Amino acid sequence: MKTPFTIIKGSVTAARGFRAAGMAAGIKPSGRKDLALIVSDAPATVAATFTTNQVKAAPVQLDMEHVATSGGTARAIVANSGNANACQGKAGRIHARAMAVAVARRIKCPEEQVLVCSTGRIGVNLPIVKIEAGIKKLLEAVSRDGAHEAAQAIMTSDTRTKEIAVRLKLGGRAVHIGGIAKGAGMIQPNMATMLAFLTTDAEMTRATLQHALGAAVKQSFNRISIDGDTSTNDTVLLLANGAAGGKPLAGTALAGFQEALDFVCLELAKMMVRDGEGVTKFVTVNVRGAVNDHQAEAAARAVVNSTLVKTSWCGGDPNWGRIMDAIGYSRAKVREEMVEIAYNGVVAVRHGVATKVSPQRLRKATKQSTFAVDIHLHIGRGRCTMHSCDLTEKYVALNKGE
Repeated sequence: MKTPFTIIKGSVTAARGFRAAGMAAGIKPSGRKDLALIVSDAPATVAATFTTNQVKAAPVQLDMEHVATSGGTARAIVANSGNANACQGKAGRIHARAMAVAVARRIKCPEEQVLVCSTGRIGVNLPIVKIEAGIKKLLEAVSRDGAHEAAQAIMTSDTRTKEIAVRLKLGGRAVHIGGIAKGAGMIQPNMATMLAFLTTDAEMTRATLQHALGAAVKQSFNRISIDGDTSTNDTVLLLANGAAGGKPLAGTALAGFQEALDFVCLELAKMMVRDGEGVTKFVTVNVRGAVNDHQAEAAARAVVNSTLVKTSWCGGDPNWGRIMDAIGYSRAKVREEMVEIAYNGVVAVRHGVATKVSPQRLRKATKQSTFAVDIHLHIGRGRCTMHSCDLTEKYVALNKGE
């Protein structure tokens, strides 16, 4: 039986003991908000996942060190948008550390308890003087009402904020989980450009929290793709400050927490896909019948990353031949004569060949703004679900540069 939880207003400050703020520090020439801060009133247990890209931005490198050397605790997350602070060599590391120090000095905690994130253009010098001045103002502004401004401040090409919070009862105590995220392009998280910050007032051990986050990320942020690119800055952070009281979650209470965390992460991940650069279609790809789950994922990922498949979705063209091609070159074992493909339940392919269903019925499905592609390999019990989108002319226009 699933543990009931309720979606509530707010996001990262829905959990007790967290405050946030966002402001324009002058990083973006547009004058939009570009600096965010989340503070826990007490040291919080921290869990994290980072990009698997071999080129890691300075904030990612710094955070990996801080998580390892802080005893698994954190007091704050400071994040800027408009500049990735990536590929800046020694200067990048100095600037990332300066952001951590600027926060730590004012909230009186070790600098290792401050986590730093950046998102934006790669290879551009970070305006650290503006950021340090902004941090001072942010610390004066943080409040329980500042979550929405923080969500705005981490946006780059996003057109809307990604925010969610839930409340559930565990062990007789009310527990909250909230989160904000950003991401609209360079998205194929493998832990794009994506950031997600999560908070909870549950009491958790470090090992348990890290395991919970890893499981949640696997079925959410690692199951979406907008354009197949994995960023240099991808970071997901989860802080648990224990303000709800009680002993560390375990047993059925922990299982309930996992369900709620999975939901929060998946909803944030879906928000990213729906707000993807130039996106007009939200597509769920379900692969069943693979040898194992790993091979099901390989088949699904090949489909959602295929340029040919994604452009056909843009045109509402149910070109199943491109899907067959993609699963065929994936690392999954495929027997052509066993493959079945359906659009919104309308079977287009059975036993590897076209059914007699009319093209009009198939186009009706793929013309929808939201539809599902179901692929059955009929080989084993492996399965995987991924969420993706179409590839449009607008995506090209947004990313062709000046």
